[in-house]
Amino acid sequence: MTGPAEHPLLAAVRPLVDALGAELIVPARAAADDVLLAWEGEDVIAVRLPGLSESLDRILAALERHHGRPLSELDRKTKQDVVRTLETRGAFSVRHGVETVASALGVSRFTIYNYVNHANEQRAKARGAGEAAPRGD
Repeated sequence: MTGPAEHPLLAAVRPLVDALGAELIVPARAAADDVLLAWEGEDVIAVRLPGLSESLDRILAALERHHGRPLSELDRKTKQDVVRTLETRGAFSVRHGVETVASALGVSRFTIYNYVNHANEQRAKARGAGEAAPRGD
């Protein structure tokens, strides 16, 4: 769906569609669960979202590209950061998400749970530090 006269809506949404691992579909072939995008009342394109497990694989691949090497080769601190990012993005709500991430990072499921707990403790500390201490009058 590219061409010299590409619709401005296509150009605008293409980076998001690519990042999500979604697929652009002509409106006539859109299924009920596809997202139909219109411009000035005219259906321009439909977006077919990937399944959740495909999304997790895509996120892991993007993280590998970002870090420039396999996730299993990252140091402990960076792996913790990756787990924090994945938790924020909902990776562990996907069936077998913990196992998939553990395999990609080259660690055990137990280690993933430890990293998640560590991230939660850090967030709790940060929230506590951000609150003003009560003042005595």
